[in-house]
Amino acid sequence: MIGVLRQRWGGWIAAGWLAGLVGVCYWPVIGNIVHQWQSDDNMAHGWFVPVIVGYIVWERREELEGVRIAPSGWGLALLAASGVVACVGALAAEIFTERLALVGTVAGLVWYLGGGELMRRLRFPLLLLFFALPLPGLLHKQITFPLQLLATRLAEWGLELTGRAVLREGNVLELAGRMISVVEACSGIRALLTLEFFALAYAYLFHEKVWMRWALAAAAVPVAVLANAGRVMATALLGEVDPRLAEGFYHGLEGWAVFVAAMAMLIGVERLLRRWAK
Repeated sequence: MIGVLRQRWGGWIAAGWLAGLVGVCYWPVIGNIVHQWQSDDNMAHGWFVPVIVGYIVWERREELEGVRIAPSGWGLALLAASGVVACVGALAAEIFTERLALVGTVAGLVWYLGGGELMRRLRFPLLLLFFALPLPGLLHKQITFPLQLLATRLAEWGLELTGRAVLREGNVLELAGRMISVVEACSGIRALLTLEFFALAYAYLFHEKVWMRWALAAAAVPVAVLANAGRVMATALLGEVDPRLAEGFYHGLEGWAVFVAAMAMLIGVERLLRRWAK
C-alpha cells in the first residue's frame, strides 16, 4: 500500500515539475494566446476552453483513477516533435505553429506520463484545446468571407419574405435608400466557433451515444449561420425604426440577444434528437 502511494505521489511530483517546465518554456506563447482572447471578439470563448476541459477531466476522475499508469515512449516522441515544431515556429516567426506545438506538448506530456490508455480516455478533452487557439489569418479570411456572403444572401431572402424590396451586391444590402454592409466582424464566425465548442463539450458530457454527439456538433453549424443571418435582418428592420438602433451599443446588445437565441435553438435541437432517439 505504501509503495503504491509512494508511486502515485512520485508520479504527481514528476507531472508537476514537467508541467511547470512546459509553462516556463511556452510562457510567451500562452501570453500571446491570452492577449488575443482579450482583444479579439472572435476568441471571447477562449476563456471557457481550459475551464471546461478541466471540468470534463474532473467529471471523469473516478473513471481515470482506474486507468493503469504506464509511461509511453510514444508520448516522449510527441514531446520531442512538438519541441522541434515550436523551435521552427519561433525561428520563422510563425505564431500559429508555436500554438499548435503547445497543444502537442500538453498531449505528449499526458501520453508520456500516463500511457496509451490514459491518452485514449483524454483524447477528446485534449482535442477541445484547439478551440483555445486563434485561427491563422489566412484560414480566418477563407472562412469569414464565404460566411459574410451566406449571411447576406439569407438575410436578403428573409427581408424579401417580409415584403421589402432588397438589392444585394456581394456582402452589401440596399433597402429603402439605406446601405447595410455585412463586414468581417458580422460574418458569424464568432457564433460558429463558440456554438461548436459548447455543442461538442455538452454532447460529450451528457450523451454516451456517438451519433448523438456528432449530430449535435453538426447542428451547431446551420444554427450559427441562421442566427447570424437573423441578426443581419434584425439590424435592417431596426434601422428602419431608428438608425441608432442598428449601431453602437444597441448593435452589440442585439448580437448578444441573437447568440442567446442560437443557444436556445441548439438546446431545442438537442431535445428533439433525444426524443427521437427514444
